[in-house]
Amino acid sequence: MNTLIAIPSMPPGGLDAAIGAHFGHCDLYTLVELEESRIKEVTAIPNMPHEQGGCMAPVSYLAQNRVRVLLAGGMGMRPLMGFRQMGIDVYHCGQARTVGDAVKAFAEGKLPAFSQEFTCGGGQAGGPAAHR
Repeated sequence: MNTLIAIPSMPPGGLDAAIGAHFGHCDLYTLVELEESRIKEVTAIPNMPHEQGGCMAPVSYLAQNRVRVLLAGGMGMRPLMGFRQMGIDVYHCGQARTVGDAVKAFAEGKLPAFSQEFTCGGGQAGGPAAHR
C-alpha cells in the first residue's frame, strides 16, 4: 500500500532539504510516496499564501493533493484538529534535521503522533513545539 507523506521544507525541497519549522509558514512541501517503507517518488509543491483561509488553507490544500500523512515540527491546535478531520495522520519530527531523516524515522516507526503537547500558539513564537 502506498502512502503519500508531506513534510514542510525549505527550498528547493527534496530529501536533503531542511525541514520548515512551522507547517503553515513553510515555502513548500516535499511530498514523498512510500511503498511498503521504500521511497517510490519525491516531488515538491509550493505552499499557498497563509492569508487565504488562515491556518486551515494548507490543511485543505494538502488533502486535495492526496496527502495521508504529515510530518511536522510545529503547528497550532486548530490545524492539528483540521488534519484529523480530513483523515490525515500527523507525526512530530522535531528531532529530524532533513526531510530524508524524517521520512526514515517515520518508516521505522520512530516518530510520535503529533499531540497537544507539541502544539504552539500558532506562528512565530515558542512553546514546546520549538520552532528551531
